[in-house]
Amino acid sequence: MPVLPGFLIIPFLLLLGMIASGPVLFPHFWEHNYRYVAVSLGLLVLGYYLLVLHDHHMPAETLADYISFAVLLSSLYIAAGGIYINANARATPLINIIVLFTGACLANIIGTTGASLLLIRPFIRLNIHRIKPYQIIFFIFIVSNAGGLLTPLGDPPLFIGFLKGVPFFWTLQHLVLPWFIGVASLCAIFYYFDWKNRAEDYTPKAEVKQKIDQRIEFYFTGKRNLVWLAIIISAIFLDPNVVPGLPAITVGEMRFSFIREIIQLTAAFFCYRYSSKTALNGNHFSFGPILEVVFLFFGIFFTMMPALQMASRLAASPAFSNLLNPDTVYWAAGSLSGFLDNAPTYANFLSLSMAKYNLSYSNVQDVHNFAMGMAGSPETYQLLEAISLGSVFFGAFSYIGNGPNFMVKAIAESAGIKMPSFFKYILAYSIPFLLPVLFLIWLVVVR
Repeated sequence: MPVLPGFLIIPFLLLLGMIASGPVLFPHFWEHNYRYVAVSLGLLVLGYYLLVLHDHHMPAETLADYISFAVLLSSLYIAAGGIYINANARATPLINIIVLFTGACLANIIGTTGASLLLIRPFIRLNIHRIKPYQIIFFIFIVSNAGGLLTPLGDPPLFIGFLKGVPFFWTLQHLVLPWFIGVASLCAIFYYFDWKNRAEDYTPKAEVKQKIDQRIEFYFTGKRNLVWLAIIISAIFLDPNVVPGLPAITVGEMRFSFIREIIQLTAAFFCYRYSSKTALNGNHFSFGPILEVVFLFFGIFFTMMPALQMASRLAASPAFSNLLNPDTVYWAAGSLSGFLDNAPTYANFLSLSMAKYNLSYSNVQDVHNFAMGMAGSPETYQLLEAISLGSVFFGAFSYIGNGPNFMVKAIAESAGIKMPSFFKYILAYSIPFLLPVLFLIWLVVVR
């Protein structure tokens, strides 16, 4: 790993600062120029790696990760945009809890991204008479992050673990209790705020109230898009590093997928080409929100390369290695996952934890043994539990902690909901409401 100068982290901090302050301090400039700012800062760091450090490994790996991320998110966005779900019912706190809990369960089947994009628009429509930013934020907490803890399909870090050798049902076997504590606690906090919001602000017109009191009407349009959605999600398993004989782009010793991305983009094209116009119009579908995510995360992926490498070097230091235990990795992996990509954070901490027991992260059998506690100490699977919990739960701590977070924010803003700024999200919601739940999980499960 090349020695990185400290100033190389400045573009990442600058981009985070502009994402946080741009929509508030200079909204007109930011709205029209965010893509140029993000791409320019990303290319600046990329150029330094290629031309000054002569490091091609990290940029190639980051580019492959970014393309997979952008293609999957775009494909799911287009597929979900052609599925119109609407319930003509009173959005009571209980009904909202049912929607959020259903989304948390669904996230383990179609991923947090798929569940978020499928349910966020119906959730907004259901609460249209009393929609508030806290409802969207708790949706991010529960559906976009905490819900996807039970299977490798739920969240990218867990999927990486599965590809490396963690048994598919390991998460379901070991993480049910923290999943229930996290989802139930967040639902309980949401219920309190939603009950208060309902009592104070829910005053629909008499004729609307009479209609929704009469019966619950459920509308579903765009069923054929469910087939394309299934194809997009199934294609995730087509990893050339796992499936023997699958064509790949080879760069040195690295093999990068392209068949998976072609299938997902093809499915997305047919999704959009043959989507129900009623569904698209009902969802007010546009490419604006996904383009914002694609451009901003281009900058985030490349500017955070130095931050990831510096964090990895720090974690590999002897001082940290001596402190490598479930408590440490839960908070350390979690803290980094809240502001960096939680997938490489998971991979780095799993690799470091395995090295403590002279196991190789690149050996499938070693990863399996580590997960099953057969490396000479039951602490091995406890370390993996802590890494998994930190990487998944802390992904909700900021808008950029997990891919669906920013996507949900962009869709909510396109629907006219004034979402809190980057720092307000953290100070007004993550710290007072999410952090106590994370502490409870640490106290009951990890510690």
